[in-house]
Amino acid sequence: MPSAETLLVFAALSLGLALTPGPNMLYLVSRSLAQGTRAGMVSLLGCQAGSLVIMLCAAAGITAALLAIPHAWDVLRLGGAAYLLFLAWQCLRPGGQPLFAPRPMPREPASRLFAVGFATAALNPKVALFYMAVLPPFIDPARGDVFLQGALLGAVQIGVAILFDALLVRGAAATARFLGGRPGWMAAQRWVLGGALGLLALKLGTEGRG
Repeated sequence: MPSAETLLVFAALSLGLALTPGPNMLYLVSRSLAQGTRAGMVSLLGCQAGSLVIMLCAAAGITAALLAIPHAWDVLRLGGAAYLLFLAWQCLRPGGQPLFAPRPMPREPASRLFAVGFATAALNPKVALFYMAVLPPFIDPARGDVFLQGALLGAVQIGVAILFDALLVRGAAATARFLGGRPGWMAAQRWVLGGALGLLALKLGTEGRG
């Protein structure tokens, strides 16, 4: 199983990604503002159900690759490092992070809230890329079952996302005002997260398998 250090580093990375506004965050805040906290929580469950499906598929695919393809671990590790560098560039490039601006939305039944939340995560290619590119470098075949390691790391990411997004939903109005009115905070957040992603990418790209 992954070491405690690995879990902590992956949890910190997951928190950094959760702090970055994206489709899930914008949808959850917009839905919470339009229809209340309960609707936001139902949408949150849908989003994380979509992420769970992708995570399990990714863990299974990673397992198959590591068992069937020579040097697959090194390929996945370097691919993960490249993707982290891409995420860092997305954070640091000029104009890379749009301002937080949730839009009004019509009221919807709980079933549709869950379904749209599920689709928001499941159909977002960045979610699949995150699991396929960022999970592998944290998996060490020498530490046990590869699928279980991937599932555990994915569970950590989903757990962090649930905790953060639940707070986000409960404080949707305040969050929207804070982020929308402080472009300086957004810029600082981009630079801190981009730098952290870049350093992690370099670490993953240069370390050996053992």
